[in-house]
Amino acid sequence: MEDALTLALLSFFDGQPEEYSLACALLEGLLAALPETQVRVQKTQITLSGRHNFAALSLPRRSRDRKAHRLTLTLGLSHRLDSPRVDIATEPYPGRWTHHLLLSSADELDEELLAWAREAYDFAQAKGR
Repeated sequence: MEDALTLALLSFFDGQPEEYSLACALLEGLLAALPETQVRVQKTQITLSGRHNFAALSLPRRSRDRKAHRLTLTLGLSHRLDSPRVDIATEPYPGRWTHHLLLSSADELDEELLAWAREAYDFAQAKGR
């Protein structure tokens, strides 16, 4: 990862070394699979985008989730995922499903999760076509 991104991530995860390490591992895997992805560190989340946003990493919002899970990965898809890995799925408007997955380990970035990320990327980039 580039130096500016590393510094922004260190600032985002200040005092949370395990979350920082997990985020770096996840981002490295996602960027390897989707090299055209841009990463933007914001105040409350790390946004992944191409032409449009397709995913975000954030700290779990519910205190009970923070004990067992380090990060939340949010993906936008055209359909609802039927998987026990999905913590919350909502349909903010027809044909757009937002999925929140709670992650504890870099091992969770497997082929299934990468396929969902690729699908989210493709779905987001097709927006407006």
